[in-house]
Amino acid sequence: MSGIEFYTNGHIVSDANSMRRKLGTLAKQYSATSAIIITDAGISQLGYIDIAQQSLQAAGVQVVVFDDVVADPPIEIVNNAIELARIHQCDLVIGLGGGSSIDTAKIVALYPNDFQSVNDVLDVDLSHFKKRPLFAIPTTAGTGAEATFVSVITAGDGSKKAIYTPKILPDVAILDATLTLKLPRHITAATALDAMVHCIEAYTSRTKKNPISDALAIKGLQMLWNNFEQVLQQGDDIDARGEMLLGSTLAGIAFVNASVAAVHGLSYPLSINFHIPHGHANALVMCSVFTFNLPEAAPLYAELARAVMPNQTSTMTDLEAANQFIHQLKKFLEISGLKYRLSELDITETDIPALADIVINTYARLIATNPKDMTLEEVTTMYKEIL
Repeated sequence: MSGIEFYTNGHIVSDANSMRRKLGTLAKQYSATSAIIITDAGISQLGYIDIAQQSLQAAGVQVVVFDDVVADPPIEIVNNAIELARIHQCDLVIGLGGGSSIDTAKIVALYPNDFQSVNDVLDVDLSHFKKRPLFAIPTTAGTGAEATFVSVITAGDGSKKAIYTPKILPDVAILDATLTLKLPRHITAATALDAMVHCIEAYTSRTKKNPISDALAIKGLQMLWNNFEQVLQQGDDIDARGEMLLGSTLAGIAFVNASVAAVHGLSYPLSINFHIPHGHANALVMCSVFTFNLPEAAPLYAELARAVMPNQTSTMTDLEAANQFIHQLKKFLEISGLKYRLSELDITETDIPALADIVINTYARLIATNPKDMTLEEVTTMYKEIL
């Protein structure tokens, strides 16, 4: 086994209503006097900002809110958030919402280093940077952004740029399942399938797989798998919601240390070119990629199958168990209510060559971590399978 370097949050709180009860206390532990909450307009309208503000203000922390975050946040919006934090001399940064809000907060937390724009921290060594204390409070059980040290933003040319450094790992992750109760069914499904993909790709990573991430990936997948149908059928089940949220965080810790792979490689062009939400895009391509990987990854998929479906797979061969695993994922996608053909999302066969070209030429790093190499022609075939 090669050497391991493993990073995760210093403090994780997993408890219903923990934002209301503990946010202010935690802020004072970091000697905060002025906090910026970074979120989007939808979260703001749900009243969650009011809860966070009340908790912080009761602890004597002043609050400013930036709620202009959008999906796949462009550099301009991140820069605006940085400027607001500077103006108010915020000494605590809080990302509240989905992955885009938390990813924006990660960059804002670097603002004391006097860079003028996000462009100044792209493709540079950030090892000497300091950051403000950073809290992450997810409102979806999917991205795992609260436990990762990567921030994905959109450059001026529309491409996704990743800032990848342990410097931006949130200091505190608050997992409050009550914040996920109002999620629409389709977002619940898409984010849950996204988190499952994180577990599966971490467990089968060709380059960075390790025993710590393996353990987290298996436990995270079990929590997500066992509660998926329940949260779709009964969205107000707070216990099931809590299991999903913690499972998503475990998935985030696993994949940021072990890497994701070709599912993400094929999904990114769908999100960028056709504005399909990230979790939905992952769900669209996952089964085609996993089936393609079977010649190399069947034993690993079988191990996951036996962890989540022990009764059905205990006497099966590795290949049989792996196929059963993929079959159940297909069923999850079918019951999710999400569209699961590219043609249903206005993608045509003529779009596929350009999509495949992006995968091979832009996301080669994700093919490199995949259990099985793939060519341009093979990527094209996988897209066509789900057309």
